[in-house]
Amino acid sequence: MADDLGREGLKNQVKGAEKEGAGKVRKNVGDMTGNRSEELKGAAKEMEGKSQRKVGEAESKIDRKT
Repeated sequence: MADDLGREGLKNQVKGAEKEGAGKVRKNVGDMTGNRSEELKGAAKEMEGKSQRKVGEAESKIDRKT
């Protein structure tokens, strides 16, 4: 079961990084085009990805200690 946590941690890190990157792109496109709505949606997606990545890091850390 501990191995599952490690795999899930890695998955969450990768998926989080993908969301974070996509959010940054969306935020920057919104900024460049003056579309405040897209900019805010991108910032939210970026934060969602950062949170998911941090959860994955914590899961992996827990797995290494068990």
